[in-house]
Amino acid sequence: MSLLVVGLSHRTAPVSVLERAALSDSARGKLLLDAVAAEPAAEAAVLATCNRIELYADVDKFHAGVAELSTLLAQHSGAPLDELTPHLYVHYEDRAVHHLLSVACGLDSMVVGEGQILGQIKDALALGQELHTAGRLLNDLFQQALRVGKRAHSETGIDRAGQSLVTFGLDQLAPVTGPPAGRSALVVGAGSMSSLAAATLARAGVSELVIANRTVERAERLARTLAEQGTAARAISMAEVPGALPAADIVVSCTGATGLVLTADDLRAAAEERAGRAPRTPLAVLDLAMPRDIDADAHGVDGVHLVDIESLAAASADAPMAADVDQVRAIVSEEVAAFGAAQRAARITPTVVALRAMAADVVASELARLDGRLPGLEDKERAEIGQTVRRVVDKLLHAPTVRVKQLAGEPGGAGYADALRELFDLDPQTVVAVSRADGSSPQVRHNGNEELR
Repeated sequence: MSLLVVGLSHRTAPVSVLERAALSDSARGKLLLDAVAAEPAAEAAVLATCNRIELYADVDKFHAGVAELSTLLAQHSGAPLDELTPHLYVHYEDRAVHHLLSVACGLDSMVVGEGQILGQIKDALALGQELHTAGRLLNDLFQQALRVGKRAHSETGIDRAGQSLVTFGLDQLAPVTGPPAGRSALVVGAGSMSSLAAATLARAGVSELVIANRTVERAERLARTLAEQGTAARAISMAEVPGALPAADIVVSCTGATGLVLTADDLRAAAEERAGRAPRTPLAVLDLAMPRDIDADAHGVDGVHLVDIESLAAASADAPMAADVDQVRAIVSEEVAAFGAAQRAARITPTVVALRAMAADVVASELARLDGRLPGLEDKERAEIGQTVRRVVDKLLHAPTVRVKQLAGEPGGAGYADALRELFDLDPQTVVAVSRADGSSPQVRHNGNEELR
């Protein structure tokens, strides 16, 4: 089996395509289950953020894997395959490992060095574990990605090179709003991104923070938490959002809605009501949702300054600190090599276990034959003979099994497992059984065997 990732991101697709391809929470789960229910994937995990959608899988056929994963992405995202295909990228084996580790370090983010991606990778792994679609390979890979991401942030200055998407977005509003301190803010949504935005605004010292959410109880919980920390915060329903707009200086929206949350007319009405104020300040709006919450036509509304994902992509062209980025890239390369060596060594373990099991069976059979031929042996003599035979077998197997594990960890080492099976005439089914018992694949039934390519 081999690691394959098929995906699209802000680097390969325009925002309009990313919006159409966005996956809901339920769609992510269905995508994973369908991925492992069909050939050729044995494991699957999906990483979906506001600017990337990636499907990772352990596959046994490259071309069929690419075709199947691409088709599944299209089916579950709602964007037709012919629209997605020009924007899809494919990474295989070590390149797939390198890609995820780079993503975890923030090197592939819209804002280089941002740390929020680690939480999103953790969520992707948790979903795969919950649905039992992530087996040993993807568990090892995503755990490694989390460790490498944390290492990059602790050992380098990548944090200075980039910020979270929330902080970066608020910075883009600063020329219009000035410092958030003393301003009134409205946050639409109470999920992870919206909660981060609310906490960031609270730390910046906004005078009032209003939280709106479809489930008001969730907004109330977030408002209570912020109020306990000293921020004047309250919750409202989504129906109250248009009426709350004129009083807000800053609006941040990030919901899971599939349609628009605020129209250009909503913002125009709020801007007109604010127009009589002195001094007149534009309504600053930050849309972090994918698909978008705010009507793109709001860019042309007088008195409204809208920053959305597309705007952030254009504004993120400033080069971060090159030395820190180079240092993180070196860490990624080092960790990719370590992961590959560990996986190659792990692949030979079932063969070694099967070899030792076969040797144990041979020893047991020969000792039983000895009992039949020499029934008069004392128990002490029989035990001494058995111990001696086992020691001889262990010593004969020790050096080759230790050495083959070392060799398997080197590039091209996968062939040593095949050589070991051939030399000792090991039953392939026994090796497969050991692999399954070792947890190398999730407990998911596979249906169908049609190869797409």
